[in-house]
Amino acid sequence: MSERRLLIVDDEEPLRRVMSRELERTGYSVSGAGSLAEAREALATGHHHVVLLDVRMPDGSGLDLLPEIRESYPGTDVVMLTAYGTVQEAIRAMKQGAHDFLTKPCKLAELEAVLDKVFEKQALERGHTALQRDVDRLVPSSGFIGCSSQVVEMLALLGRVAETDSTVLIRGESGVGKELVARAVHRQSRRSRQPFVVVDCASLHEHLLQSELFGHEKGAYTGAVRLKHGLFEVADHGTLFLDEIGEVTPPLQVKLLRVIETGTFRRVGGTADIKVDVRIIAATNRALEAMIKDKLFREDLYYRLNVFSLAIPPLRERRDDIPLLTEHFIRNSAIAPKRGVRVSPAAMEVLTRYHWPGNVRELENVLERALILCDGGVVEPEHLPLGVRLEASFRPVEEDGELVTLEAVERRYVRRVLEECKGHRNKAASILGISERNLYRKLKELETTPGDAEPD
Repeated sequence: MSERRLLIVDDEEPLRRVMSRELERTGYSVSGAGSLAEAREALATGHHHVVLLDVRMPDGSGLDLLPEIRESYPGTDVVMLTAYGTVQEAIRAMKQGAHDFLTKPCKLAELEAVLDKVFEKQALERGHTALQRDVDRLVPSSGFIGCSSQVVEMLALLGRVAETDSTVLIRGESGVGKELVARAVHRQSRRSRQPFVVVDCASLHEHLLQSELFGHEKGAYTGAVRLKHGLFEVADHGTLFLDEIGEVTPPLQVKLLRVIETGTFRRVGGTADIKVDVRIIAATNRALEAMIKDKLFREDLYYRLNVFSLAIPPLRERRDDIPLLTEHFIRNSAIAPKRGVRVSPAAMEVLTRYHWPGNVRELENVLERALILCDGGVVEPEHLPLGVRLEASFRPVEEDGELVTLEAVERRYVRRVLEECKGHRNKAASILGISERNLYRKLKELETTPGDAEPD
């Protein structure tokens, strides 16, 4: 966000001036109002991301202005400020939609921590709204594209578990759409208006991941110059998606288990327990049961995560969905001139017969490449990668209804690759996954024409 705009509503002009100066020094754009009437005028004439609202004002109570702000300016969050704070006022403010409640005089660091959390929440909401617009355009109910029996069964289970607060473990190969399924569970739950926070457990070192999840206190370690709220706090009342949970180290697994069991945690370097209400959805492409046997994953954490399991089938097991996915990716391609492109029957045959080790993500990448290469408005087989065409067109198992030997299978496949590569040994070896020297030796073993002399 290029500018963070605040409105301070307080009748104490010296306090407004001091707060404005300090907040502007840290990068905020600040305006002030000395009465509720001035506040209403400021809100009507300009957008503000956050309102710092005093309770006791000369022309009324800030608690009366709070519901007006929530109704007329839904994108604006309110933090209540008062020197006369009571538990009753705090409860009333939070019920009416205030993001937080601080007692004056509050420390600047405390106020900045609250504001940081507000802006983190707003950024998450913007990203969530943008994703919903993209996904709901195609499949409003789930966002997961597919009509095969496997997908229909999975979506039925998804709908049932989404209505609960149960922990969900999503399993599937890389590229099948585990995050999309997690978002669908969140979107169909009672928490749908709350944050959906994604944590890529495989991308961070153990200590960094711990700090990201739980936050840290100022001075907790070298470089911790200010308090940091963890993602469990950011996701409070919403959903936390732990992607690649199998990559989490055993020491950190213990801390995750404690949060799931108690709903509390401590920041790094902190001593106070922090209570949160977070739904956990985890995902993995690894066999956690085997990791448990190898003492790499805690069995108790596994059972806590695996309360309800959703298995996403790989693309090769739901080939009926490939035409639907292909149409979706082409229609939503960022390559604007290619909007009217269609896929020829021959190319679609190649796409539906290919193995797709990279699943839906690989299909999307292959189609993007094809859209760049095709000029006539039709994607043909030659616009698809050579490896895709080779595997899809190769049927070596039977010959005249009889099973053939492994040697015959290998000979036929090597010949086919060489034909496609027009005899180019280096390119053929790359596709076969062997060195050029080994390709030469294999040609001799299979009694095919060796051609050039063995390379040095």
